[in-house]
Amino acid sequence: MSEGTHGGDGDGREARHTATARLLWAPRPQPARGPRPTLDLPGIARAGVAVADAEGLAAVSMQRVAAQLGVTKMALYRYVPGKAELIALMVDAALAPLPAEDEPRPGWRGRLTAWAHHLLDGFGRHPWLLEATVGPRVLGPAELAWTERAVAALDGTPLTGAERLDAAVLLTGHVRTLAQQGRAAGPEGNAEAQLHALLGGILRDHAARFPAVTAAFSAAAAEPATAQDQAWEFGLHRILDGLEKLIAERS
Repeated sequence: MSEGTHGGDGDGREARHTATARLLWAPRPQPARGPRPTLDLPGIARAGVAVADAEGLAAVSMQRVAAQLGVTKMALYRYVPGKAELIALMVDAALAPLPAEDEPRPGWRGRLTAWAHHLLDGFGRHPWLLEATVGPRVLGPAELAWTERAVAALDGTPLTGAERLDAAVLLTGHVRTLAQQGRAAGPEGNAEAQLHALLGGILRDHAARFPAVTAAFSAAAAEPATAQDQAWEFGLHRILDGLEKLIAERS
């Protein structure tokens, strides 16, 4: 959940944003007469998601998705004006539906903790979302529903509207950072393990120059949790601690 630029001048960006908003938000009534459309936007989005899940976002093109659907590229252009709009549809499809809230969680802190975990799971299922949600973008219904849940969790607190939105952005940034680290490490975490082993050797050789880092690294290596788990829980709880302190001060 974040942003995406595609170059061009301001007028071109505005036109693309308008076209994207129309695709994501405007109702598309079925024609009363004539042949029914052979494609629909949800099906097109699912086809794009399937390509991106299997081969990465770089593999997504109008031609590739058209082939996935068994139609020509020109037929696909009748429904979606271009790749930028296609990716916007894919993002919203991948983020839907918003996971049901688990058992009732006490207070805003429990709700935001569950929200952050669900979002991390979503990036894990669709790693290409990290690339697709960069830069200024038009948010679709599903993506906006995620923001709605995070902001609504802070209802009843003395935080301002801007602060509630900023809290959602701050948590999203932490989720994205850990999701990116997990993606770089690979499904088995082998790359991260090898890097930690290499760094451990470097620190042992240069402990006198970096004593604080060496001591902290050695202590962390002795703990049972993985580095990513530690970073995830530590960062999440410190963000929530900060919000809790601010709320207490305002109260």
